[in-house]
Amino acid sequence: MLKLSKWIICICLASYGAMAQAAPKNIQLEYEVTRDGKLFANVVETFSQDASQYKIESVTKGVGVYALLGERKLSSSGSVTKDGLKPKHFELHQGDSKKKSLINDFDWPKNTLNMQVKGETRTQALEKGTQDLLSYAYQFMFMSSKARGVNAINVTLTTGKKLNHYQYKVMGRGLKLSVANAQFKTLHIAKAPAAGEDKKQLWLAEDQHYLPVQYKLTDEDGANFEQTLTSIHVE
Repeated sequence: MLKLSKWIICICLASYGAMAQAAPKNIQLEYEVTRDGKLFANVVETFSQDASQYKIESVTKGVGVYALLGERKLSSSGSVTKDGLKPKHFELHQGDSKKKSLINDFDWPKNTLNMQVKGETRTQALEKGTQDLLSYAYQFMFMSSKARGVNAINVTLTTGKKLNHYQYKVMGRGLKLSVANAQFKTLHIAKAPAAGEDKKQLWLAEDQHYLPVQYKLTDEDGANFEQTLTSIHVE
């Protein structure tokens, strides 16, 4: 289950002025996660927008022996601006272990990110467009056509413990992918790993608000994880 934390350190985007009204107000996505081809976990995520505020929740339940590690719960809340999601508060909890909990508070007026890690508080300068481990995937709904047309996407993301910068290259557009009993046209992006880093890929549904329909990750130990959409509800 701890490997799942790497799944969501994939991508986020500081977008370029898309209108918040263009995005759905309620979303529910369900995924299956496999490890080296074997079922590993199930994920349920919900996104809701009320006026200028948003909330996202994610629950991961391990399958078989992985269920013994407890549910993995994430939540993100903040505001919806002309540039998309602006996180204010983020939490990650793994089972009953308080040592594995991560809490982030975004102090935008002071441009400071306050991170609670193992009961200690860390601070770091907050950069414009920073997303958290949960909001990043839904930020793609707010991309403008200009942002979608670039060949590389620069990313600023808090892992819960620190800020990281990534660059993802566009590998293909309009690629057909059959998941959740439907066929989607997808934007495929990937991060070329440096030595000792994980290899990450993501497919976003171009015809469904650029929501993520598939993730793939190869970790530093060579294990292959695949997270695939099984159900989608958008309104």
